[in-house]
Amino acid sequence: MTRDTQNGLTRRRALTTFGAAAGAAFAGNFVGIQKAWAQDMHTVSLQLGWLASNGILGEVAAADQGFYADEGLELDVVAGGPNIDGVASVASGRADLGSISSSPSLMLARSQGLPIKCIAAGYQQHPFTYFSLKKNPVREPKDLIGKTVATNGTARILLQAMLAANDIPEDEVNVLVMGSDMSPLLTGQADVVTGWRTNTSALAVLGDDRVDMSLWDAGVKLYANPYYVTDQTLAENPEQVEGMLRASARGWAWVHDNPEAAVDILVKRYPNMDRDNELATVQMVLDYSFNANTAENGWGTMTRENWQAQIDAYDNLGQFENAAPAVDEIMTLDVLEKTAASRANYG
Repeated sequence: MTRDTQNGLTRRRALTTFGAAAGAAFAGNFVGIQKAWAQDMHTVSLQLGWLASNGILGEVAAADQGFYADEGLELDVVAGGPNIDGVASVASGRADLGSISSSPSLMLARSQGLPIKCIAAGYQQHPFTYFSLKKNPVREPKDLIGKTVATNGTARILLQAMLAANDIPEDEVNVLVMGSDMSPLLTGQADVVTGWRTNTSALAVLGDDRVDMSLWDAGVKLYANPYYVTDQTLAENPEQVEGMLRASARGWAWVHDNPEAAVDILVKRYPNMDRDNELATVQMVLDYSFNANTAENGWGTMTRENWQAQIDAYDNLGQFENAAPAVDEIMTLDVLEKTAASRANYG
């Protein structure tokens, strides 16, 4: 499974996943941030919601440059994947910090009682995009009317949210469930396919004929790569949480200033990655990580207003079986405020 298949959770899948994990989340003792034997360091684990990718360029660079060590921390990156529930891992205390593909996953988890809270947004805009070809382009939502859209089953809710945001009835768009490749568009089975714009290797087959319409520009403004911890970690280990975020922020600033060197560090750590492909993608990753919002408020910034809009959109689509969570249950700005001096104002 690629990250493209994890962007939107249907309510049924979310309730099954989070409901099954809820018992584990509260069972046993909380693991907490563990003290390493060497150098009086504390080892912290970062649980990913996907396989290791360029989404952790900043963390890999921060570890390589000693930014975590400056905080008295040693970082352990734990890869996610199709059979790993990263949110449950963090909620149960098996991991200290989490980063997941899309912000709605955290809203759905919190609504099911998992005690997790977002502390920063890695990508200021979500890269999820609708791709078409110039011979039959979709440049704005209304162009979808009468078209066939091939999308992952778990991302269908994103299409529903986008249609609702633009007052387009769902029955005016045909939906085809696809895998992670672009073949339905190339073979004419679909007029539109979906995926992350940062997945340059998969998109290469579309060439120069590709037309992009981003989910963000179509009116659904989700965060990608949000960082989250449990309420307990936030209450009992605030210094380490702030240290983790300071180190990551410094790492992403270093990537901003040294993109090619950062790619080399990433590929050295994960040799299965293709250096040329990562070099072709790194500036796009930085464009999602830094924009006018970060220029004013620093890397990782987010707003209560944007989170509330996401809650309202998902609530209107009936995605919360329980009551919709309150915005202050899902996110906090406290860690961002306490680390403001260390988060680069690039944009």
